[in-house]
Amino acid sequence: MRSLQEIIDKGRRIVFFGGAGVSTASGIPDFRGENGLYRQKYGELTPEMMLSASFFYLHPDRFFEFYREHMLHPEAKPNAAHWALYKLERMGKLRGVVTQNIDGLHRMAGNRLVYELHGSVHENYCMDCNRQYDLNWLLHTEGVPRCPKCGGVVKPYVVLYGEAPDKYTCMGACREISNCDVLIVAGTSLAVEPAASFIDYFHGRELVVINNEETKADERATLTLRGDVSQIMGDLNLPEV
Repeated sequence: MRSLQEIIDKGRRIVFFGGAGVSTASGIPDFRGENGLYRQKYGELTPEMMLSASFFYLHPDRFFEFYREHMLHPEAKPNAAHWALYKLERMGKLRGVVTQNIDGLHRMAGNRLVYELHGSVHENYCMDCNRQYDLNWLLHTEGVPRCPKCGGVVKPYVVLYGEAPDKYTCMGACREISNCDVLIVAGTSLAVEPAASFIDYFHGRELVVINNEETKADERATLTLRGDVSQIMGDLNLPEV
């Protein structure tokens, strides 16, 4: 922790690259952990199949049943990691949060410099008229949600398997990573492409990895910490803002 504190104190352009492990302390299960969602089977289907674009178009009723049960956590609140990042942004040190999570907790904590690579459950749109709907609206629907204005299917603004992430979000994330002097990679196994390759744009001074298990970035890291992301980030000595 002393080494991490020193890196944070000296950092002038910090970027945080996070995954599911950032939100587990908020009550949101991870995906590839011992009891993660992707370790489960649903009949003959895997979660990756049910969260694919092809499954969404072929079986929208079953998609939304799975999506509502396993992907939506409206009761979740930001944890100590989210609040630490908010403080770092207010201090002028944090130049961007690049997240693979779709829970929206970074924005809920107050961060503005957020690149949501896989979208957000808080944003939904009609596939016909493009009218926008929030998470609260979706939670009060049943079956396949349809636009009350035109009747079109309302799709969550999340990147499904088989879909490409938003190119402008990716460009912004890669730009921030390439320009930072400290990159903190936390709560991610770096198993999902193309997001996992974004750290290749980093050529700064300090690469910090915080995760319960080994990652592909460990060999490059100047500091590796094993443990809970929220606990480690929450133990930083940061001024109140």
